[in-house]
Amino acid sequence: MAEFVEKYINPFTDYGFKKLFGEEINKDLLLDFLNELLKEEQGQIKDLTYLKTEHLGTTDLDRRAIFDLYCENERGEKFIVEMQKSKQNFFKDRTVYYSTFPIREQAKRPDWKFELKSVYTIAILDFVFEEDKNEPDKFRYDVKLTDTETNKIFYDKLTFIYLEMPKFKKTVDELETRFDKWLYVIRNLNRLDRIPEKLREKIFEKVFEAAEIAKFTYEQVLFYEDSLKHYLDLKNSLDTAREEGEIKGIEKGKIERTKEVAIKARKKGLSVKDISELTGLTEEEINKL
Repeated sequence: MAEFVEKYINPFTDYGFKKLFGEEINKDLLLDFLNELLKEEQGQIKDLTYLKTEHLGTTDLDRRAIFDLYCENERGEKFIVEMQKSKQNFFKDRTVYYSTFPIREQAKRPDWKFELKSVYTIAILDFVFEEDKNEPDKFRYDVKLTDTETNKIFYDKLTFIYLEMPKFKKTVDELETRFDKWLYVIRNLNRLDRIPEKLREKIFEKVFEAAEIAKFTYEQVLFYEDSLKHYLDLKNSLDTAREEGEIKGIEKGKIERTKEVAIKARKKGLSVKDISELTGLTEEEINKL
């Protein structure tokens, strides 16, 4: 069994995320987080009920749909909460697909008259979408059905919220709201060795208590160890792929600049032989240019 360098669990591991937000004993943590996330439009959520995350639909594809967390409030509104560690092709498509399950479930009632309860799909991301990289300060995206001309909300009962956590870079001294504090905890929990004074509130003290690895049972440590290994293996693979891609990009850039130099030198009347000695390109490559 490994000895952990960190004092607290990493919320971006499957086990860490569900330990903090998916256990009945810690339901108040998820309730507080959702209230801070949605308070402008939801008001106060008073209670949550965890629902089954496996959906036994009519097709094999339906049966493969497993949410990280799935719950319902006292008004019957549904919440899907997903933690995504890495970029995935068609991830937005997947979140839209997931939202159809709570919608279809509502049709099972015998007295149903097509009136739907609200559905919220919340994705906590350990990455940034490619199309969002030019907005380094915008980490929260709230998506609803809107009219493309007026930008007015056409339908307000279907909501997707994406939190790009790498963009949240506030230090503990810069935290202003309770929501800021939640994002800081999710982003930095495993990097801390104590509770910062600014987070000395009952709800966050419970987060740190629930996350302290030294208080885990032997079985819990094994589960977390396995989950952490999976997370680190995935992260290392992605980092390696990114580095290799950056190296290839640098090499390609060098080649293109060398070719530009060769073309300019040829236009200035230098011989192919001299250009070859200057750039390292073969005479054949220069003639092709």
